[in-house]
Amino acid sequence: MKNINDSSDESIHYFSESDFATVLKKAEHFGLSIYKIEPLLEGEVFDVSSHDDYKKKATDPKWYTKAFSDLKKRQEGLVYSATYKVSKKLLERE
Repeated sequence: MKNINDSSDESIHYFSESDFATVLKKAEHFGLSIYKIEPLLEGEVFDVSSHDDYKKKATDPKWYTKAFSDLKKRQEGLVYSATYKVSKKLLERE
């Protein structure tokens, strides 16, 4: 997976559609909390989707799978980032 962020803020990683699909699969596998998805179109924020919009917990993959699908249908050529949290329990695993 390649970070395609070309802005001055290097703390945000943006991914192509196919790489972001992999990110979401890994998030689901490890039980990460995804709080929002923020796609860009030509360097500008296209939209923001959050777990609150879907009335789901941040750990529920149904919301971010649906949001990602909806965004892909609305616009081609987006790059994606997500706000997420890795649980302390997962970080402490070996």
